[in-house]
Amino acid sequence: MPHFLNTRDQSILPSGGENIVLFHPHVAKGTLEEIADTLQTRWIGQGPKVEKFETNFSAKLKLDHTPIAVGSCTDALHLAYVLSDLGPGDEVIVPVFTCTATSIPLLYHGVKLRFADLQADTMNIDPNHVARLVNERTKAIVAVHYGGLPCDMDELQEIADQVGVPVIEDAAQAVGATYRGKPIGAISDFTTFSFQAIKHITTGDGGMLMIKDVGLKSKAKRIRWFGIDREAKQGGTWANDISEVGYKYQMSDIGAAMGLAALKTLDQTLSLRRELFARYTEQLEAVAGVQVVGTGFTDREHAAWLCTVLAERRADLENKLREHQIESGQVHFRNDRYSIFANFRSNDLPNMDAVEETYLVLPLHTYMTLADVDRVCDTIRSGW
Repeated sequence: MPHFLNTRDQSILPSGGENIVLFHPHVAKGTLEEIADTLQTRWIGQGPKVEKFETNFSAKLKLDHTPIAVGSCTDALHLAYVLSDLGPGDEVIVPVFTCTATSIPLLYHGVKLRFADLQADTMNIDPNHVARLVNERTKAIVAVHYGGLPCDMDELQEIADQVGVPVIEDAAQAVGATYRGKPIGAISDFTTFSFQAIKHITTGDGGMLMIKDVGLKSKAKRIRWFGIDREAKQGGTWANDISEVGYKYQMSDIGAAMGLAALKTLDQTLSLRRELFARYTEQLEAVAGVQVVGTGFTDREHAAWLCTVLAERRADLENKLREHQIESGQVHFRNDRYSIFANFRSNDLPNMDAVEETYLVLPLHTYMTLADVDRVCDTIRSGW
């Protein structure tokens, strides 16, 4: 079994000076004012700013599905799984390559995971493998837009329609991405977004669930708050009963205040990140031994959260970058290597096997400039 970590010291570099760090939070201008305004009201938990953030987020991204703001993308994924009525004995197809948060909530339900292989050129879930995995026990297909590049949604939806199951999009890395003219978040039955510390938008930690069926809105809002009809309770009409298991998954107004400020600069954030990603693509195109993942698509727009390359002798390149004060890393690992997923391992993942020791994530965030990208690329071009 491959080692997860390089044996050399790869601890996190401090930001500042000559260091180019892998990630850096983007706290938008105006955030402090939004938070200060919130702290002077009676609402610092879930209050009116959460609802305002839901509305403004949907409007900004042109999403016509129902938004439910929550405490994390993991919360949003779990809500989607609850709303999909998943239970013991059901099978759910998930990508083998993703953050563990995609699949861990499925373990709460006693679901059998079916790991699908990735596409080597995108590192997204492979619809061809998904088509071979579906059967009468399949109850959902989960798609993760790795790095911010949308999956082959039409192909996945066609498979889902054939067996009558929902597609659940984990769009944690894909705020602002589009697929064939449609914004991610306005396509599938359920889509989840992340506002974790280093995402395009941060609310400290937070997430959003977009629901296609508006009839599920009330249930989703109840489950978000212990199973209580919170609006009825605040209106004095609550009957003091809870009829379904709920969770404490709400967003706070403090987090929503951060999100509202971030929405005002989202266009600039996306523009810069895409510009940096394009520069990586241009500068590394002709470099032997390295290939940028997820380039050359004209039918979808990349959200540019990650820039990942497939590199020969990855450990040597990672160490070379480190010697030049540049962070890099793997970020995610194939999920079937973790002990918690031991019961679901597969020997039919040839693409994952092929890239497992080659992928490397390069720095990409709003504290970088084009000159920083050029420095990273010059270092790579000098050989490793």
